[in-house]
Amino acid sequence: MAAPDTTPTRREQILAEAARLFARHGFHGVSIADLGAAVGVSGPALYRHFPGKEALLAEMLIGISERLLDGGRARVHHDDPRDSLEDLVDFHIGFTTREPELIVVQDRDLANLPEDPRRTVRRLQRTYVELWVDTLRRVHPGVPPADARTVAHGVFGLLNSTPYAPQAVQGPARGTDARVAVLRRMALACLDAAPG
Repeated sequence: MAAPDTTPTRREQILAEAARLFARHGFHGVSIADLGAAVGVSGPALYRHFPGKEALLAEMLIGISERLLDGGRARVHHDDPRDSLEDLVDFHIGFTTREPELIVVQDRDLANLPEDPRRTVRRLQRTYVELWVDTLRRVHPGVPPADARTVAHGVFGLLNSTPYAPQAVQGPARGTDARVAVLRRMALACLDAAPG
């Protein structure tokens, strides 16, 4: 049986290049012509895939929010809630180390979305946070929901800061495995501090 084709579609290529360019130059610092040049087509040819930059940004941010939520939901069904919590941490660290550009774009350019897609992103994000809150409260049943939410957001702040780390820390000399191990220890320590 033949292996499935994992070659990215043109649409996926455009989204990946847009994430890279938006992270580097900001949403307003990238033109349709820049996006086209990055994927080897004319700027106007991009309109066959997206009606404009806002639509591209919306698909990018809604898409990653849906992927995070789906991935989170797939990880919270362990019999031991501690295993679910550790699985959530590992999953989120994987996202931060594989797709740091999307974190930067989310942080900086969410406000550039029209109201409806921005509301959709926020709703998906809140649902993802609540997965963490519910799981944390299963591990530490006495933690009030508001405190668990504060802890979850603190862990997201820690993990989502990785794209902003100095190159000396996140570069090859340090090693991805070592960085992941440090992030994991720190995130789990924060989550375990919740009852305190």
